Amino acid sequence: MFTVTDLADGIDLRPLELADSSELAAAYVRNRAHLAPWEPARSDEFFTEAAQAADLRSKVAATAAGSAYSLGLFDGTTIVGRFNLSGIVRGPFQNAGLGYWVDAQYAGRGLATAVVQAIVRVARDDLGLHRVEASTLLHNHGSQRVLRKAGFEHIGMAPSYLRIAGTWQDHNLYQVILHR
Repeated sequence: MFTVTDLADGIDLRPLELADSSELAAAYVRNRAHLAPWEPARSDEFFTEAAQAADLRSKVAATAAGSAYSLGLFDGTTIVGRFNLSGIVRGPFQNAGLGYWVDAQYAGRGLATAVVQAIVRVARDDLGLHRVEASTLLHNHGSQRVLRKAGFEHIGMAPSYLRIAGTWQDHNLYQVILHR
């Protein structure tokens, strides 16, 4: 469902598996400084294979339950990005949240845009979702461009929305309506 091959120059998207925990830890270590301004403050433990294996176990279980999908962007066997479609709610809401990052050395190549567009298509066509939401820090103009290119619209600003880099920070809120 979420496997996309040859996004660009042999870069593929596929669901993350428990066997990817070592490579995922390496990706986080490699991108620690790059991601620090955009993510929650992380303990040193977060960057270990054991912590990533524990996280992937919960993500694999969530995928089996249909409540989330954790995807890796791969250049060969190297993880160069992570995309999470999470908090999937069924019933009258039919909603999910989207979060993502791309490796510092791969940023600016249009990969995030291509993947977010693919995720939106799957969310609409395969998952039957009505809406996908995402948020960005107010100054994250690159991510805002990605979302707009994928059809998301700005719907507001949430004060002190998430604790990022150790501080409660305001976020712009975006959504894409998939079925009207």
